[in-house]
Formats: sequence, C-alpha cells, structure tokens
Amino acid sequence: MNYEEAIEALSQNELPIQEVREIFDTFRDNNEIVGMVAMNISRKCSVYDKEQGKSDEMISILRDLSSVPDMGSRWAVAKNHFTPVDILEKLANDDINLVRALVATNPNTPPSILNRLFSDEKIVRDGLSGNPNTPIKLLQVLANDSDKMVRLRVAENPSAPKEVLLSMMDDEDANVSKAAEIKLGMRK
Repeated sequence: MNYEEAIEALSQNELPIQEVREIFDTFRDNNEIVGMVAMNISRKCSVYDKEQGKSDEMISILRDLSSVPDMGSRWAVAKNHFTPVDILEKLANDDINLVRALVATNPNTPPSILNRLFSDEKIVRDGLSGNPNTPIKLLQVLANDSDKMVRLRVAENPSAPKEVLLSMMDDEDANVSKAAEIKLGMRK
C-alpha cells in the first residue's frame, strides 16, 4: 500500500482494525498518517463501533499511539474511553498540557491520577470539573472556581453531591445556578 492509498483507506470508518494496524506499522514514521490512524481509532471508539474499542488490537494500537511524537495522536489516546489506566497514568505526565487536560476529562481516569492532576496547570485542573470520577473534595473546590465554565461543568457533573449543588444555586452566573437547580430537580 502506498501513501495515497493509506490516506484514502484511513478516511473510511469501516476499515477493519487489522488494516489500521498494518497501515500504522508501515507508516509509523509519518506524522500525517499516524495522526490519521489516531483519528480513525477515535471515530471507531466513539461513534461507529464501540464494541471494537474493547478489542486487543485496538488497545495495542492505543498503547503504540501513546508513545508517538505527534501530540494530536497522544491527545486522541488521552481522551479515548478505552485507553487502559496504565497509559492514562503515563499520559498524565505528558509534556503537553492539553494531553494532561484530556486525561483529566477521561471518565476512565482513576481518582488517584485525578487528585495528582489537581495541582497541575489551570487548563488541566479545569478538565477535572466534568469528570464523574473527580473526588468530591475536588468538586467542592472547583464549585467556587473563578471560571464560570468550570463551575457550570461541576453543576452538570453526574457525581456532584447535593450539598455542592445547593451551594451553587446562588451562583452569580445564571447558567450555573440554573444548572444546579435542574440537577437538584427544582427546575426544568
């Protein structure tokens, strides 16, 4: 398979995972194709074939993509819901803050990693606000964040406890207070 054929093949969502693997192995040193492999994997896992995301081959490709120089590929792995915890742990230490921020948003990231990410840069901490695995003590702090979008994500977080939501009902931002009221069942 040549470069053009690989590009064309990766644009097809129904491309079998074994062929994605073959393309990745053949063009591992080509950042454009590696990025397209990451996008193909993301589409497979999120939209087209969620069961395929659980395959050993898919997990193997996610592991390989987590080590490539291309930041966009590592970004795709960090946000993928099928990424194994050991890879999320590795990516939580990535040099690129956006990769770490996406680890913070991934619902498979365990609380132990999320606790550590709370002391990271603001963009990374902000990723914690909507993650249902974020420990309650961190949600309590984030509920008072100066950024209204962080507070809104906390109000919409399925794990936000009632006491946090009650404290957010009087938020200065109408959208935040409305979201807290809706979550508490006090408003439609």
